[in-house]
Amino acid sequence: MGKIRITAHIAIDESEMEETFVLASGPGGQNVNKVSSAVQLRFDAAQSPSLPEPLRLRLMRLAGGKLTKDGVLVLTGRQFRDQVRNRAAVRERLFGMIREAAIEPKKRRATKPSRTSKEKRLQRKKKHAELKRARAKPPGD
Repeated sequence: MGKIRITAHIAIDESEMEETFVLASGPGGQNVNKVSSAVQLRFDAAQSPSLPEPLRLRLMRLAGGKLTKDGVLVLTGRQFRDQVRNRAAVRERLFGMIREAAIEPKKRRATKPSRTSKEKRLQRKKKHAELKRARAKPPGD
């Protein structure tokens, strides 16, 4: 069992992923009731030694309903009729989620509007109010 490189700085050990194969519903013809082609991948995001803490927290937030109470990420793949493609698809979904979580969100810096932008805004408001006043019926009608 080797390491799987996800990004330049992140690699997870294959032993951290647990795959089980189950019967899939949907297309498959006669094989649907005989062959376990659907894949259920379990990855313990909360206890993974391969992920740094900030990345782990972002991944767990990103996982949402796919995360168990224990912090295990459960992904199911039953898109294809054969086990190999389902396995590859579900692994790619996991790696994609980890790549997405690896992107650190930029910190927002509070800024104030410039004096010119405030003045322009007020001028637009006055112009709009004048336009509306001109549309109104004159008093006494």
